[in-house]
Amino acid sequence: MTGLRSPIVELRQYTLHPGRRDVLIELFDREFVESQEETGMAILGQFRDLDRPDRFVWLRGFDDMPRRAQALADFYGGPTWKHHSAAANATMIDSDDVLLLRPVTALSGFPDPVAGRPPRGQTTPPPSCVLATIYYRDRPFDEAFAEFFDDRVRPELADSGADVSVCFQTEYAENTFPALPVRMGENAFVWFARFPSVDELSRHLDWLERSVRWQEQVRPTLSALITGSPQQLRLAPTARSLLR
Repeated sequence: MTGLRSPIVELRQYTLHPGRRDVLIELFDREFVESQEETGMAILGQFRDLDRPDRFVWLRGFDDMPRRAQALADFYGGPTWKHHSAAANATMIDSDDVLLLRPVTALSGFPDPVAGRPPRGQTTPPPSCVLATIYYRDRPFDEAFAEFFDDRVRPELADSGADVSVCFQTEYAENTFPALPVRMGENAFVWFARFPSVDELSRHLDWLERSVRWQEQVRPTLSALITGSPQQLRLAPTARSLLR
């Protein structure tokens, strides 16, 4: 698999036992990156959730649903998972919070990485961070919503310092590897933006709070098109995350 343009992506949020996140991250970065990619999947990014100290978030990509099934069967039936699964599972309370996604358009997936992945043994995380924003509603997100997002939401986000070129929505295909559950019956629209630092992300969020146009024109219309409040994930890449 070349680069990060995966047509199928899993957004995985794990709830961990208190104090066990760094244990899982060390194990993951050491043992579960190359071993998964050798089966044909792409490990796009792994993160600490800055607002939930016991939450580990990661992104895994696939070329299509049949190859997803084969890659997952190869990895979870292979020697690396068999050897390390007990240690990994011991850190987790829940690993079933998974959204199965596809790019909104052919050009809205993750771009090819600018630099390669840091090697094994790298332990210093980058200063950058990623904001993932998830919208939900009671029906699928359609082309009309995508046009509204491009015409009204994206320009405001750009003015606030967020370069939003990566957008996904729910993939409705049948889960081809039922041993790993995904959230069914949900309609999600997810956009990602990278920031050089947590301070830059905070400035983006502050700008939106102070923007009259966002608060009085864009946000009310957006709120009427989605269900509930958006879910925001402030994510700090691990030392070996490719998305950083």
